[in-house]
Amino acid sequence: SDIANEISHEYGHWLGDAFASGGSVGYDHKKMGITARGAWESVKRHFRELEINCQTTDFTCVGIGDMAGDVFGNGMLLSEHTQLVGAFNHMHIFIDPTPDAASTFAERKRLFELPGSSWDDYNRDLISQGGGIFLRSAKSIKLSPQIQTLLGTDKVSMAPNELIKALLCLNVDLLWNGGIGTYVKSHKESDGEVGDRSNDALRVNGRDLRARIVGEGGNLGFTQLGRIEYASQGGHINTDFTDNVGGVDCSDNEVNIKILLNQLVAAGDLTLKQRNQMLYEMTDAVAEIVLTNAYRQSQSISVTSFRAADQVKEQQRFIQGLEREGKLDRALEFLPSDEELSERMAAGQGLTRPELAVLVAYGKMVLKEQLNCPEITDEPFLARMLVTSFPEQLQQRFGEALAQHPLRGEIIATRVANMLVNDMGLNFATRMKDETGASVAEVAACFAMAREVFGFDPLWRDIESLDNQVSAETQLELMFASRRIVRRATRWFLRARNRSWSISENIAFFRPAFETLGEHLYEVMEESEVAEHRHAVEVLVAKQVPEHIARQVAHMSSLFSALDLAQIAADQHSDILRVANVYYRLGAKLDLHWFLDQVNHQPVGNHWQAMARASFREDLDWQQRSLTSVVLEGCKDQGECDTILASWIAEHEQLLSRWTHMLADFKTTSTHEFAKFSVALRELNLLQLNCRASA
Repeated sequence: SDIANEISHEYGHWLGDAFASGGSVGYDHKKMGITARGAWESVKRHFRELEINCQTTDFTCVGIGDMAGDVFGNGMLLSEHTQLVGAFNHMHIFIDPTPDAASTFAERKRLFELPGSSWDDYNRDLISQGGGIFLRSAKSIKLSPQIQTLLGTDKVSMAPNELIKALLCLNVDLLWNGGIGTYVKSHKESDGEVGDRSNDALRVNGRDLRARIVGEGGNLGFTQLGRIEYASQGGHINTDFTDNVGGVDCSDNEVNIKILLNQLVAAGDLTLKQRNQMLYEMTDAVAEIVLTNAYRQSQSISVTSFRAADQVKEQQRFIQGLEREGKLDRALEFLPSDEELSERMAAGQGLTRPELAVLVAYGKMVLKEQLNCPEITDEPFLARMLVTSFPEQLQQRFGEALAQHPLRGEIIATRVANMLVNDMGLNFATRMKDETGASVAEVAACFAMAREVFGFDPLWRDIESLDNQVSAETQLELMFASRRIVRRATRWFLRARNRSWSISENIAFFRPAFETLGEHLYEVMEESEVAEHRHAVEVLVAKQVPEHIARQVAHMSSLFSALDLAQIAADQHSDILRVANVYYRLGAKLDLHWFLDQVNHQPVGNHWQAMARASFREDLDWQQRSLTSVVLEGCKDQGECDTILASWIAEHEQLLSRWTHMLADFKTTSTHEFAKFSVALRELNLLQLNCRASA
C-alpha cells in the first residue's frame, strides 16, 4: 500500500495516499481484527438461530489456519467459549479431543501475540489426553483412542491428508475457515474444475460436512456449489464475500475519510500530523460502522430466508429481470434454472442462504448505479446520509466540508441502496417498481417516508437489541411483520402522496397522525377488535418480547390507516381522532377488517395473483376511506361518532344489506377464488357511490 500511495503522490493523483488502503498511515486490519470480527457477526447470527449464545456457551470448533494468521488468529479469540478440537495449516495438524475452553483460549492468545508462531509453539501440556501436534510431512499418524473416538473411526493410523479430511467432516458446532485454499466442493464438481491443485488431496464434498455452522473468514474456502450443497442439507452458511466483508468495508471507509481529510490538509485546515492523529482516533468508530453493516447484511438474508419457500416466485422474477437487463449471468453465479426453481416450489423449498447472498449482492450493486442520480443525491433528506456515513468526529467538525466530498453522489447512492436491501430485502425496489410503475428513485424516496413515519428504524434497532433474549424465530417474525407493513406503506406513498411535497414535508404531515393514533388506538376501536389487539400483544409478551415492542408490532397493521386518516382529517377539517373513530368503527360494523384478513391470507401462485391481492388491499382501503368521508360529510352537525355512525347505517340499511349478504356467503367457506374478491369489491364501490349520491 505504501508503495502504491508513493506512486500516487509522485504522479499527482487526486486520491493521494487514499489510492490504496492500509499501509503505515492507515487502518491495520490485523490489529483491528476487522475481517474476523465482521465474519463473527455471521457466526453469532447462525448460532442465535440455533438458539445458542456462542459468547456465553461452550461450543466445538475445527479450524483452517494457525494463530499467526490475521483471520484465523483473530477469529479464534472472539469467544472465550471456543473449544478448538482440531485445526491445520500448511505444516501441522493440531488435535485436542476434549479441550478446556479457558486455558486453551489463553494459550491461543499467547500464540497470536508471538511473532511468527506456528502450531508447534503450542504448549502441549494444555492439550487434552490423546491429542497432539503432528507434521503434515509424516508418512502416517498414529491415532490415540481419544482421537479415534473424536473421529468416530476404528483405524489405528491415518495419512496426514486423510486425517485432515476427517477433521473437515467432523461433527462439530463450527467450521472456521481462516486459511488459504479451496477445501469444499460439490459432489457434482471435479477437483479439476475447482482450480486449486495444491489442495486436491484434502478436498471434501459439501454433503459430507457435519459441522452445524461454517464461518468463512477466508476467501474461496468453498466453491459456491459446495456451499449450496452444504446449505441444502441444513448447514448454516452464507458466502465468503458476505462473511469477510469487514476488511473491504473498512478499506472503503478509510479511503473515503482520507479523501475528505486530504482536501482539508490541502486547504490548510489541517496539518498532516493532525490528519494522521484523527485517523488513529477514529479507529473504533470506523470498526463500529463496519460491524453494523456486516450485522445487518447477514440479518437481511435471515429475514428473507425466514419464509424462503413463499418467496421463490418473486425471487425468480427478480433473477429474470436482472438477466433481461444483462446484469446477471445465472450460470456463472450458480443460481438455479427456472426448471429447478419450479421443482423447489413443488417441494416447498426456497433458495439457500448462499444463493440469497448472491442476489443481495446483485441487488445492492444494481441499485447503487440506479440511485446515483439527482433525484436521490440532491434530495435534502436523503443527502443527509452522506454525513451520517462518516464517524461522528468528522460529522461534528467538518460537516460543511463533507457536503463537498468528491464521491458525494456515490456515497449517498451506496448508503440508500444498502438501506433498501438490508431493511427490506433483495428485490424490494424491483417489486415496488413492477407493481406501481414508479422509478427506482421514487421507490427509495417513498420508502424513506414510510420508514420515518412508521418509526421503522428505531423499531428494528429495538428488535435487534433482543438478540439472545428472545428466540431467533420470534425476532424474525417481528422483522418480517414490520417489513411487510412498511412495504405496504411505501406502496401507499407511491400511489397517493402529494407529489409536490418533499420527503421531509410528507413526513412532517403524516408522522403526527401516526403518533396520535398510536397513543389513542384503543379509544377509537370497537371493543372486540381491541380485545384482538390485546391478545396479539399478550402472545408476543409471552415470548419474552418487551411490551412496548409487542404493542408496536401488533398495532402496526391497524396504524397503517394513519396515512388515509391524516388526509381525510385535512380534507374534512376535522380532528384526527374523530375521523379515526368513524373509520375504525365503520370498518368493524361492515366487517371490512374481517374482509381485509381474507385478502391478506389469500394464497398467490404467481406474480399476477400477487399484484391482484395488493390491488384488492388498495381498493378496500380506498373504499373504507371514501365511506368514512361520506359519513363525515353527511353528519357534520350531529353528535358523537357512535351516534353519527348509527344514524348513517340506519339510513342506508337497504344499500348495506347487499354487502352484508355477500359477506355471509364469504363466511361459508375458508377458501376463496380471486374472482370473488373482485365482485365483492365492486359491490362495495357501488355501495359507496350510492351512499354518496343519496347524501
